[in-house]
Amino acid sequence: MIIVAKNEAAAQVIVQKLDQHDPIHPVFIHQNRVALAGIKNISEADQQVIADQVEEIIENHHSAIKSSRAFHPEDTIIKTKHSVIGGKNFVLMAGPDSIESPEHVLEMGQDVKAAGATILRGGAFKPRTSPYSYQGNGEEGLKAHRAAADALEMDMVTEILDTRDVDLVDQYTDIFQVGTRNMQNFALLKALGQKRKPVLLKRGMSATIDDLLNAAEYIAAGGNDQIMLMERGIRTFDSKYTRNTFDVGAIPVLQKLTHYPIIADTSHAAGHSEFVTPLAQAAVAAGAQGLMTEIHNDPSHAFVDGAQALTPAQYQVLATTVRKIHEVIA
Repeated sequence: MIIVAKNEAAAQVIVQKLDQHDPIHPVFIHQNRVALAGIKNISEADQQVIADQVEEIIENHHSAIKSSRAFHPEDTIIKTKHSVIGGKNFVLMAGPDSIESPEHVLEMGQDVKAAGATILRGGAFKPRTSPYSYQGNGEEGLKAHRAAADALEMDMVTEILDTRDVDLVDQYTDIFQVGTRNMQNFALLKALGQKRKPVLLKRGMSATIDDLLNAAEYIAAGGNDQIMLMERGIRTFDSKYTRNTFDVGAIPVLQKLTHYPIIADTSHAAGHSEFVTPLAQAAVAAGAQGLMTEIHNDPSHAFVDGAQALTPAQYQVLATTVRKIHEVIA
């Protein structure tokens, strides 16, 4: 439940009166809004106690309180060393799917920076469907990724798979990425909630929008509100032509429901490089505030997911077209 107070001072009075009358916890305050987590309705007695301070009471609100735009009306803006994410800003994240070598990630970083990207993506730990597939090269990959990002004056984003690796990855990355398979790894989300570093949370392959918002709430409940949500396609009945079904409608819906920046990953949605750019254009037209894209200079020999990787030249075309679309709709 969310109580909209007449002003910020009134919000403080509401909390004091509710605590004195009938203690309810946890209670969150943002400007003139008071959120009572886990409470759907307020009693008539409580309404009478706070009536003179209240502008509106939003009852039966979904459980993702801190993630809700009803509680936090203005957009969250995330600032890293080299990027501004959210609001009217538009950000490009790109790089190889996996860190293959220090030389390769640096070369790919040079290409994506030339196209306008400010965040270098790459995986040192790779979640794979088969236990026999390439799993990444661990800390050596993190070191190579960090060195390339620093040399190019870019931010670094990489995936975190396990609570045991949080402190290790934290030494290197600027942004934690939680992949689709870990969206409901609640222990990992809680651990990232204890950090104060941005988290890029991907939608689970079978997750509803409410599932995604509640996953974000686990991070926010720990005190970390530097969260980005990513639409990357969901599994539907048809997987013959694309890897996943890109839910473009989720982008404006999420922007209505939450204040967090919404990013799109059309590489994983498409699964085939020829569809990545058209889906990226649709995502930006729908309001995505950033794109994550996989690139590789030799896709047929990529360690991971070469079929969906754009070449540097193809990525330049994507970056140019999506910026033009963003300029039109911004």
